[in-house]
Amino acid sequence: MKIIYLLLISFLTQNISIAIPPIADNHIKVDQFGYRPSDKKIAVISNPVSGYNNTSPFTPGSTYQVRKWDDDAVVYSSAITAWNSGSTQIQSGDKVWWFDFTAVTSPGMYYVMDVSRNVRSYQFEIADHVYLKTLKQATRVFFYQRCGIPKSSPYAQFGWSDSACHTGNLQDTDCRSYNNTNPSTSKNLSGGWHDAGDYNKYVNFTFETMIDLLLAYKENSQMWGDDYNIPESGNGIPDLLDEIKFELDWLLKMQNSNGSVLSIVGVQNFGTASPPSADISQRLYGPATTSASFTASALFALGALQFNSIGQNDYANTLQSASVNAWNWAVANPSITFYNSGIIGAGEQEVGSYEKLVRQMAAASFLYALTGNTNYKSFFESNYTQMHLIQWGFAYPFENGQQDMLLYYASLAGATPSVANAIRNAYRNSLKTNNADNLPAYLNKTDAYRAHLSNQNYTWGSNTTKGRQGIMFNNMLTYNLDSLNNSYYREAALGYINYFHGTNPTAFCYLSNMSSHGAENSISEIYHSWFADGSNLWDKAGTSVYGPAPGFVPGGVNPTYALDGCCPSGCGSYNNLCNTSLVTPPLSQPIQKSYKDWNTSWPQNSWTITEPGIYTQAAYVRLLSRFVDAASIKQVKIVIEGLYNSSANSLNARDTIRVYLRNTTSPYLMIDSSKAVLDSLNFTAALSFPNANSGTYYIVIKHRNSIETWSRTGGESYNNSSSFNFDFTTDSTKSYAANVKRVDSNPGTYAIFSGDVNQDGAVDATDLSLIENDAGNFQTGYIVTDLNGDNISDASDLALADNNVFDFVGKIVP
Repeated sequence: MKIIYLLLISFLTQNISIAIPPIADNHIKVDQFGYRPSDKKIAVISNPVSGYNNTSPFTPGSTYQVRKWDDDAVVYSSAITAWNSGSTQIQSGDKVWWFDFTAVTSPGMYYVMDVSRNVRSYQFEIADHVYLKTLKQATRVFFYQRCGIPKSSPYAQFGWSDSACHTGNLQDTDCRSYNNTNPSTSKNLSGGWHDAGDYNKYVNFTFETMIDLLLAYKENSQMWGDDYNIPESGNGIPDLLDEIKFELDWLLKMQNSNGSVLSIVGVQNFGTASPPSADISQRLYGPATTSASFTASALFALGALQFNSIGQNDYANTLQSASVNAWNWAVANPSITFYNSGIIGAGEQEVGSYEKLVRQMAAASFLYALTGNTNYKSFFESNYTQMHLIQWGFAYPFENGQQDMLLYYASLAGATPSVANAIRNAYRNSLKTNNADNLPAYLNKTDAYRAHLSNQNYTWGSNTTKGRQGIMFNNMLTYNLDSLNNSYYREAALGYINYFHGTNPTAFCYLSNMSSHGAENSISEIYHSWFADGSNLWDKAGTSVYGPAPGFVPGGVNPTYALDGCCPSGCGSYNNLCNTSLVTPPLSQPIQKSYKDWNTSWPQNSWTITEPGIYTQAAYVRLLSRFVDAASIKQVKIVIEGLYNSSANSLNARDTIRVYLRNTTSPYLMIDSSKAVLDSLNFTAALSFPNANSGTYYIVIKHRNSIETWSRTGGESYNNSSSFNFDFTTDSTKSYAANVKRVDSNPGTYAIFSGDVNQDGAVDATDLSLIENDAGNFQTGYIVTDLNGDNISDASDLALADNNVFDFVGKIVP
């Protein structure tokens, strides 16, 4: 008979013991995801002098510490340094100090502590792989932006499922011309990504987006895995390329039989619907244009190059033919335009004559690399001097697409040396010395928050600009343009990543709803039709049932923000929203504080600050991906029985595990170990084994209140110079002697047993006694007797352990 434990109501009168950690204070800014061991690590401490938060002054103590998260042990202590001799930075309105803790390199979870004020930073991790999980979530945003397919479990995380959108009557599968809705104009234009917070799709807006993503793959191809939990995962193709293919397939649908490419799919009258499948508006397409055709030609060619590189030659050949056909049509029809504003869509997608030439140059560059046809080379080399980089000798982040294609061409073996040198020299000189906004800004510590943009470069979409500025520094490494200063370029690029992750005047991590993925203070709202203001399900993280999906990057700070022109008295029943106090911030702020975490639509027009876009997302993904080393990606996937929530297919909480590599022969010596945080949504923990040579090892999992679990008989092959993944969740035979428990049948999920509170290798009466004691005393917090992760030890934990006692659950080893 199983033992049943009852908690007496009289226990409620007893004292409750709660561990109270230091209070997190957002005056101490860190990268909330963390840092790689060898990277520069600087916390920024601020005293707000002007702006919305100047009523919360902060005088830091003179000495700061780095402490371990799990036991508060001090691992580093140092004085802080005043930025610019104690001056107030005009851009942020803050006095700032820097706390450099680069010397801390041991993997683990930490926080920065101001001892005299007894306040701490947000927590962060130090690990080789620290940005991998963040990169996966940011890349998965493109899956949530997909049009025309269902977003369902297990690919959509719990709370963000939706049926296929825009497949109804007179929508994308039966899309009609904007100026002739006769059935004879019907085309199937389904697929592709929604451009931003609305549901329109533009060919020209994919130009820099796709270049960033395709080059992100090229620049670090071994890092991109096939395990991002999208429908194509596991097909042998890196998931980034699968996601890119989804967009390329849509671009192929946009191409007419004569090679021309349609410009846009959208609606005539802007409207919102949540979720996307609720949008039943008629969808229309715009005509083929020269600029859209050159854009598609460039992207087809660059796509073909990448798909050829992984042996997908048939698809690459399809893309090559499409690219050549689009080029030929655009060359024969050089002046076909379509200005869509006021007709369909929400943004003007047509470009001017210079930008059209840029896209033709990009097509020529990539087609020459793809085909070797010297006609493309001749066109490129006859026109490259018209590019701004060459004319002005000035590289800046608003022209990254054209600078990327110039650098790409200059790297080709067939490029004329004088042309290649002219491009490389112009870019190098601008980054190194000729522009105070580039490397000189880093060396001179121009920005107190270590991610400099000049005043005029903070505009609508500043996060796109931030991402591309970081990419510019990475380009110096990619193309080996100034090797003596490589460490400076790498550190400069890292500053922009730290900015996105919380080292900025607002202390926001500028990715949506990332509390389950390591960021304590991520933004909670974005302007997006799906995650709309007022939505009971998706409006705001922490308030709505789900909040927005994780990983969306908003537009960013915008000092040009203004209420709609109808304010203060011409907005009818919405005049009450014109009160400037409701939008201060972002109004009347120092530049870097011109941000508000909100998503109110007209007339507050939050889209000029918090709307995401595929171009912003792509810039961030490419920037971050350079800081994920392929050789460092070692991970296991496990589920912990007590923490598993079958209804949500997730864990109730993130938790720490330790993973050991042991020899496969007696006495099974431990070779190396790694402590890591287990993600609550994808069940993975990223690891680092610096002391292990390549070989065959048992993988051993230890968790604070679970049964030690070994991998299957014979061990697993491990290579320290390549990625490593092992999944305990899919099959009982993955563990030694099948010592796991099936906790879900759909999907089939196996978990390691919970209940070994004293870690003696068995779930027994001793463990029950410990749980019962804590439950009787109403112990709360992060305690070992809390098996299900609800921060209290109670009857549910007793029942779980009791089941495993009855079943004689224990450790099984070779």
